[in-house]
Amino acid sequence: ICFESRSHLENLGVFALSLPRRQAKVTFPYYLYPPIYRPREERERERERMYGYAGVSTKGGGVEVDLESGETLYPGLSHGDNQLRWGFIRKVYGILAAQFLLTTIVSSVTVLSPSVNDLLRGNSGLLLFLMFLPFILLWPLYMYQQKHPLNFIFLGLFTLSLSLTVGVSCANTDGRLVLEALILTSAVVSSLTGYTFWASKKGKDFSYLGPILFTSLFVLILTGFIQMFFPLGSTSVAIYGAIGAIIFSGYIVYDTDNLIKRYTYDEYIWASVNLYLDILNLFLSILRMLRQGDN
Repeated sequence: ICFESRSHLENLGVFALSLPRRQAKVTFPYYLYPPIYRPREERERERERMYGYAGVSTKGGGVEVDLESGETLYPGLSHGDNQLRWGFIRKVYGILAAQFLLTTIVSSVTVLSPSVNDLLRGNSGLLLFLMFLPFILLWPLYMYQQKHPLNFIFLGLFTLSLSLTVGVSCANTDGRLVLEALILTSAVVSSLTGYTFWASKKGKDFSYLGPILFTSLFVLILTGFIQMFFPLGSTSVAIYGAIGAIIFSGYIVYDTDNLIKRYTYDEYIWASVNLYLDILNLFLSILRMLRQGDN
């Protein structure tokens, strides 16, 4: 197949070799060769030419919606990027659902099996190891987050270690309080996630929360270490749990906003880890608050 100039071939997205008389012959499909970097403006123009749709305008009438890829996530996102971003979000939430399924199974076994619970409670060294194991696993999990299947292996070990400690905490708490904490956590997570998606679609940005939440979390962790040596009263522990719930609620909004706008498509493991920790710590903070209130 011959064309008069290379530009025709570039428009068709194929690889070409120059021949005399400004002709080119198609030899191989373009996708057999590594992609070539092009400026963002050029890629946006190409997507507009291919899809007939460049982005979302906040002025004027309605917003164009793709029924297969979902509504546009935030203003200025092109049609092609919107499809890719929705696929990335579905992948992250799929991994997150698998993590919580594993957490539910392991925690249920820990609660319902007296032998497992007694083993963990009676062996303080083992319980302490399980408490610090997630922090140890965070380093290889971050380093190998883009290397399959090591990323999923480390993710499974990370989730398993946290699930055992959560199971011990639930086993030593009234089942009614665990159920209340679970319901409250589900309601808060659903509300905050829905709000963040809605706000992002309206053009809101929550990146400013990062430094505030980091400082608040550092103070919360420091207070927890002090509490180990100088125990607080029931009221103070309940307040500590309430403050923790507020901080991790903010982190859910912040990390969901990063999921929508900032995480690259190769960071699906790290995105799921951050959201998993946000939700799990929110649950434990609410459980701590309810436990002290019940006492």
